[in-house]
Amino acid sequence: MGNHLTGYRCVVCGSERSASGIALTCEACGGNLDALYDYEVISREWSREQLAADPDPSLWRYLPLLPVDSVPDRKSIRVGGTPLESLGIIAEKMGLGSLWVKDDSRNPSTSLKDRASEVGIRHAIEADKRTIVVASTGNAAASLSALSAWHGVNAIVVAPAAAPPAKLTQIVQYVATLCPVAGSYDDAFDLSLKLAENRGWYLRSTGVNPVMTEGKKTVAFEIAEQLGWKMPDAILVPVGDGCIIGGVHKGFRDLKAIGWIDRIPRIIAVQAEGSSAIADAVARGGEILPVKANTIADSISVDLPRDGVKAVRAVTDTGGAAIKVSDDEILVAQHDLASSTGLFAEPAASAAWAGFHKAVENKIVRGGENVVVLITGSGLKDIPAAQKKVSIPAPIKATEEGLNEYLSSLD
Repeated sequence: MGNHLTGYRCVVCGSERSASGIALTCEACGGNLDALYDYEVISREWSREQLAADPDPSLWRYLPLLPVDSVPDRKSIRVGGTPLESLGIIAEKMGLGSLWVKDDSRNPSTSLKDRASEVGIRHAIEADKRTIVVASTGNAAASLSALSAWHGVNAIVVAPAAAPPAKLTQIVQYVATLCPVAGSYDDAFDLSLKLAENRGWYLRSTGVNPVMTEGKKTVAFEIAEQLGWKMPDAILVPVGDGCIIGGVHKGFRDLKAIGWIDRIPRIIAVQAEGSSAIADAVARGGEILPVKANTIADSISVDLPRDGVKAVRAVTDTGGAAIKVSDDEILVAQHDLASSTGLFAEPAASAAWAGFHKAVENKIVRGGENVVVLITGSGLKDIPAAQKKVSIPAPIKATEEGLNEYLSSLD
C-alpha cells in the first residue's frame, strides 16, 4: 500500500499544510504539527486480517499508517515487535484485572526511540537527505547512531557532555559525529535547530519534526494488536519532552479513526518531580511553563518540553492524569521492577513503574482495571544511577570454607 499521508495540522492554531516536502513547525504560529491520513481509504484497503497475515514482525507492518512511501531495503535489524509481558501475579496482588509491561528496551539500541529513528531515517532518505542531526540526552542519539550505521546515512549528535557515559559510548561506537556541549538538553536542542537550518541537514529532534511522533506511535499499534484489539483501561507513560506520550495518543487515535478500536485508554503521564513541566501544566489547566530540570532520570530531564502541547492533550483528551515521582521513588521502583520481573529499566523508564504504584495507591488506577506500563529503555544505559540503591558485595575467600561463611552470614 502506498503513502496515505494527506498533510499536517497545527496542534495549536489548527492551520493545515500539504504533505509535500519536509514539514516542521506551523508556518502560521510556530506550533507543532500532527500528521493527517486518508483514514477512509486506509480502512477500505487494509484490514486487521491482512495485518495478522503479515509475516513482518517489525514496525514496518504498519506502513499504511506511516508517512513514507516504502519500507527500507535493510530492515532485518528489526525495530519494533517488542514483547508485551503479562504480570498476572502482581496484578492479582494489587487487585487489578490485568497488568502488562510493554518492554521497548528490546529494540536494537535498547530504547523505544529506535521507532522514531527508523521512520525518520526512511523519511530523510526518501527526501534525498543523507545527513541527519539530533539533539539528545543520550537515547535518541544512540538510536539514531545505531540505525544510521545500519542504513548507511550520516548521524550528527549534539548532546550534553554530562549525559551518561554508557550512552555517549554507544554513540561513538557507532561512529556517529558526537558534539558534546557544555550545557543542557535545551541548549543542545537549540544548536541542532541551527545546524539543520544552516546546513540543510535532516532534523531528527523531537518536538519540531512530526515524523518522530509517527514513529513512536507504532508502540500503541503493537499494544492494541497484542491485546487482540481490546483496549486496556489505562496506560502509564514516562514523560520528558512529550513526544512518546504524544505518539502513544496519536497511535490510538489513528486506530480509532480507521475503526480498529472503539475507545482510547486513559493515558497517565509520569514525570520526575525535578522535571515536571507537563504535570504542572495539567494541574494548572494546560499552560506549559519551563522548569529548571534536575533529576537522576536523564532521559526525561527537560526544562521546556518541545512536544508539551501533544503531551497535555494526551492526558486531558483521554481523561487521564499526570503523576510526579521523586528520584528516590524512581530508584526504588527500578530495583523493585528488576527483582520482581527480571526487567532492568533505566531511571526514566522506571519512573513509569513508580508512577504505576502511586496511581494504584491514590486510586487513579482502580481495582479490577486492566493496565499497561510502558518501559522505554534499558538499565544498562546508566549503571551509576542503578548502583545508588544496590551494592556489590566485598570479595570473599576463594575457598569452600570462605563461601560457606559468606552464605551463612546472609541467613
